[in-house]
Amino acid sequence: MAPLDDQFYQPADQFFPAHSGVALTYDDVTLATLYSDVIPRDANLDTQLHERLQLRLPIVSADMDTVTESPMAIAMARAGGLGLIHCNMPERQQLSEVSRVKNNVHGLIQEPIKVGPNQLIGEVLAMIDDRRFGFSTFPVVDEKNTLLGLLPGHVVRERYASRKVADTMMLRAQVQTIHERDLGSEPIRAADSFFTAHMGIHKLLVVGDGDVLRGLFTLSDIEHILHERSAHFKPARDDKFRLLCGASIIGLRKADGSLDRERIAAHVGALVERGCDVIAVSTAHGHSAGVGDTVELIRDAFADLPIIAGNVTSGEGVGYLAKCGANVIKIGQGPGSICTTRVIAGVGIPQLTALYLAGREAEKHGVTTIADGGITKSGDIVKALTLAHAVICGGLLAGCPEAPGQIMEINSKLYKQYRGMGSQAAMAAGSAARYGHSTKDSTRKVAAEGVEALKEVSPPVELVLAQLSGGVQSGLGYLGARDLAALRKAARFIRVTSAGMRESAPHDVIEVKATK
Repeated sequence: MAPLDDQFYQPADQFFPAHSGVALTYDDVTLATLYSDVIPRDANLDTQLHERLQLRLPIVSADMDTVTESPMAIAMARAGGLGLIHCNMPERQQLSEVSRVKNNVHGLIQEPIKVGPNQLIGEVLAMIDDRRFGFSTFPVVDEKNTLLGLLPGHVVRERYASRKVADTMMLRAQVQTIHERDLGSEPIRAADSFFTAHMGIHKLLVVGDGDVLRGLFTLSDIEHILHERSAHFKPARDDKFRLLCGASIIGLRKADGSLDRERIAAHVGALVERGCDVIAVSTAHGHSAGVGDTVELIRDAFADLPIIAGNVTSGEGVGYLAKCGANVIKIGQGPGSICTTRVIAGVGIPQLTALYLAGREAEKHGVTTIADGGITKSGDIVKALTLAHAVICGGLLAGCPEAPGQIMEINSKLYKQYRGMGSQAAMAAGSAARYGHSTKDSTRKVAAEGVEALKEVSPPVELVLAQLSGGVQSGLGYLGARDLAALRKAARFIRVTSAGMRESAPHDVIEVKATK
């Protein structure tokens, strides 16, 4: 930069200390453009929140009961991001939601659901109903996991409930298989070739020596995977080729006020067993004993499990949660469009200042940060990513068909329900503990820190994320940054006035078609 430019456009470590007397958020600043040889479409948006949590898109859907359940989490992971399934539901239901994500599209299903020859068809039907499976065809194995046959879906019916699996299954000689050694270095291609050569077969069982069952390919999964390779987005997957999925929990307490350690550990264990990749300990005030104790409990029980914790807005809060065992820290108190924490409680720091202070402390502890709340446009995401490793979006996704909110029609327009987790309705449904209240406390009025609102119905998640990611890539292109690490290094900030913000948006025209 030219010397005079340097006086005006400053890197974060100069800019924010120079404005230490005022708290700044996204619309208070703009970023200076720099020389660039980067074509926006070539900008890499990969981010690593943890060594086991690599995202292809730095966007996480909020763990809110009108934003993220399994349909949203599946859509997010397919686009390269991450969905955090909310905990404002029975524990059993949350387990089922995680299973739906993890079982959505596989490569090789290394631990397929199996049945034994002596089970009754009625027992298989009960298992399907209990675990909410969307399929009814199962490999049949003995106690040593040796393949005996295949139970086809067309016999798994109530009319055959009293029949044994052994009497209704396809025998081993009739079942097409492939030995694991024949998969070679490209198992997806090998499976694709098999399905092409064997028309009408939808499942391919993989066996090892001694006919021991090693895994399962399905035709639908292989076709999904091949489509993904040419798609705009690259999915976020685990080492077993399953979609990434996170789940939030709160520090449940016993009647005497003490942490319910056994219940928390058991539920987290069940989530991990279902394949959950990351646990988020979510409360409005993360710099607290309850959150710290919960994080320590999970860390002691699951040494390698990635943990997201929050929310905080200070370096001290980041340091506290990092020392308790958190790997990723959520930053934000009160910036969300449906959050009233700052109005009700008089606390909270505007996002950019909070992100700067939190990020500098996070570097000292080797943890990463996520900007949670206040994102209204792709430009906000660019600004947030100059200081954080990812962003959490709620309102931008709440109108999508994948969000669980109710749809209603008002004046010929369609809207979806969207509410803060601190709203009266959300707390009555179970989220009160997230805000330090108890739904069983009938002696006083619980103070709501959120509102119930409506969002206009928006396009599917894939289209919304395509718009957002395109805007973020444009931002990287303007700053000459090939990836997010380069963006954080290159960013130069300057304050803007309210007049400057008005100048930034369309003005002095009549819009024929608004930008979505």
